[in-house]
Amino acid sequence: MKQGMIFNEVRHLTAYGVMLFLVTVFLCAFPAGLQALTPEEEILRKIGVDEKLDAVVPLDLAFTNQDGRQVRLKDYFTGEPVILTLNFYECPMLCPLVFRSLVDAMGKIQGFSLNRDFRIVTVSFNPDETPARTKAKALETYQMLRGITNAGDRWPFLMGDQASIERLTGSVGFKYVKLAKDNFAHPAALILLTPDGRVARYLYGIDQSPRDLKLALIEAADGKIGGSQFLNRALLYCFHYDPAGKKYSLAAINIMKITGAFVLLLLGILVFSLWRREKRGAEGRGGS
Repeated sequence: MKQGMIFNEVRHLTAYGVMLFLVTVFLCAFPAGLQALTPEEEILRKIGVDEKLDAVVPLDLAFTNQDGRQVRLKDYFTGEPVILTLNFYECPMLCPLVFRSLVDAMGKIQGFSLNRDFRIVTVSFNPDETPARTKAKALETYQMLRGITNAGDRWPFLMGDQASIERLTGSVGFKYVKLAKDNFAHPAALILLTPDGRVARYLYGIDQSPRDLKLALIEAADGKIGGSQFLNRALLYCFHYDPAGKKYSLAAINIMKITGAFVLLLLGILVFSLWRREKRGAEGRGGS
């Protein structure tokens, strides 16, 4: 009887020891998951972009532009690709840097012009924006542009109510957090839209590469932008978007195919030239 009781106690202790061992292993393996997040880490978890490629933006949404005029998103989709930027006009640092970088990158793109080839549409996700702030931010940005006629139409700055803002940001997967009145945490991203309002590509970061911006515009326009569709198709063949690096890079396989085809063409020309020379030599010897 006493031996049976001792055996049961040993068995229970063994089971308890195994459980304690497993809990210890779990705590060692996943310590971060059990630690409380700091307020900054909690905010970073809530902001970002859930990419929704090929999603349709609701073009019926109503906004107010920098001149106080009631507009709809569809007013700016007239056959060209659109760069959508989501910002707030009291942003002290990030948004102005994004605008400045975008202006700088546009100035370095050869063959494309904001005047005719594409549009930029900036929408504030702050429902408490005022007409004065919206107009001031637009004028501040337009002063950086060079050679752009009718800047207010080619790059409108819009404000709207909470419902319209949520529908727009939700349609493109843009997540932001309100920190205080007129202050938000948000990602830095450009959203390239096709002429019919579908999401074609996301470009991230403050500093935009002119090459990436040009390729994204070509992709959004399906090559139908600028002066040469053939050159646009060639560029898209040579470069592809790297989802891991979040930028465009050379498509090595396609470059090898082009190189191989060029080598074969040169070999064909060389063989044909040698054949023609040999044929002429044979005809000369036959004539003599």
